[in-house]
Amino acid sequence: MLWDGSGTIEAAPMQGGRATPASVAARPDGGNGTVTAPIRVPRRRAEAEPEHTAWTGGPLPRRLFLGAAAGLAAGPALAAYPERPLVMLHGFAPGGSADTLARVLSAPLGGLLGQPVLIEPRPGAGGMVAAGALNRAAADGYTIGLMTGGHAVGAAFGRNLAFDPVAGFTWVARVVEYGFVVAVRADNPARDLAALLRLAATPAGLSFGSAGSGSTHHLAGELLGAMTGARLLHVPYRGEADAITALMAGDLACAIITTVTAGPHVRDGRLRAIALTAPEPSASFPGVPPVGRTVPGYAVTTWAGLAGPASLPAPAVAALHKAVLSLAEQPALRARLAELVDGQVRTSSPEELRDLVAGEIARWRQLVVSRQLQPD
Repeated sequence: MLWDGSGTIEAAPMQGGRATPASVAARPDGGNGTVTAPIRVPRRRAEAEPEHTAWTGGPLPRRLFLGAAAGLAAGPALAAYPERPLVMLHGFAPGGSADTLARVLSAPLGGLLGQPVLIEPRPGAGGMVAAGALNRAAADGYTIGLMTGGHAVGAAFGRNLAFDPVAGFTWVARVVEYGFVVAVRADNPARDLAALLRLAATPAGLSFGSAGSGSTHHLAGELLGAMTGARLLHVPYRGEADAITALMAGDLACAIITTVTAGPHVRDGRLRAIALTAPEPSASFPGVPPVGRTVPGYAVTTWAGLAGPASLPAPAVAALHKAVLSLAEQPALRARLAELVDGQVRTSSPEELRDLVAGEIARWRQLVVSRQLQPD
């Protein structure tokens, strides 16, 4: 769900034959298209039917047709994909939600593909470092990326990218959609979002931490400030783990982080979740209301899905897409994703994911321009 610039939130739209026998070798034909095979005559029955007959451009004799078909069937097939391990890039620091998702997905994905999937974090610039590496990778299907909604946010900042944030990739499928939590230290006097916003209405304002400048976390906080007039001062960190460490140390008033990262610290009592950015309550955070109950119309969710470099071969796209759909049907994996990111498994076609990315870039761009935001 994304802001449309009007004070409301709208849903993001969302091969082969065997060698010809030597006895069927063609000979020059004067250009008339006739290919003639020598006739072998049995010693005792010159009148016998020849083993091979000539083709002069008409319908193939049945025996020749069947022989050709058998030859095609016995021919070498295209190499199966994949034949070696894959590398999955993602754009955030180890320990964060993207890293956790990548590690949860990699083993079952590798099982379905028949090859290991190795995780390679490339944090920086709100995921754009990893996106650039994916864009430059060989389009052979062996380097893929776990992309998130942060890709659209990073592109919305108008950075001088060396690639097209939509056309520079082959979009495979969305996997899951999830939200964030507004968290404070357990000893923070604000017991709910309304109280926190009152504190943020002072001239000094309140600091809020995120996984980095140009991240979805960042814009979720900026949107909250834009819709309430609260003075929320952004403090970027190099990943969610660092932001949580700073929050627990008292260096921040609050942080906007994914549920996968906040959950363990909320459950052990060191942090308190005061609101969810998703439009609906969560069974994983009982009693924690959506931001929208306090700020009508507010809702921010993000997503994760697979992509590859532009011009990824169609067989690779098909194999990866099929694997994602199979993953989505595994009850154990669905339960694991719900536990970790408090989200819903929502797959898509390659075209639907491409359109989602393009739509989110356009919508987040409105907020970036109106707030005059610049990436750090």
